[in-house]
Amino acid sequence: QVQLVESGGGLVQPGGSLRLSCTASTNNFDIAVMAWYRQAPGQRREVVARIDRDGRAEYQDSVKDRVTIARGNAEVYLQIHSLKPEDTAVYYCYVMLSNYSNFWGQGTRVTVSS
Repeated sequence: QVQLVESGGGLVQPGGSLRLSCTASTNNFDIAVMAWYRQAPGQRREVVARIDRDGRAEYQDSVKDRVTIARGNAEVYLQIHSLKPEDTAVYYCYVMLSNYSNFWGQGTRVTVSS
């Protein structure tokens, strides 16, 4: 079982920035893909960005101009700029291991409001 610990959420004003962090309790070598998803109230969970072990990143079209995903040693980060009220959601860290097992974090809430 892999534990994922997220941090960095909170209340942010429109136009602001934030950085989410997630640490996985496993060896970085075992992690194939790390990603961030989000779920807004009443909406389905959607992928924001993902990054593989070679550093190749993919982004959701609606946020790709404002988001950067980066990966460290069993850690993944999400930097979001120019935040909008529609970015309000619970953000979840996701990990898929080399054996295709996958795990979710508990979520960190981001609220964009003035």
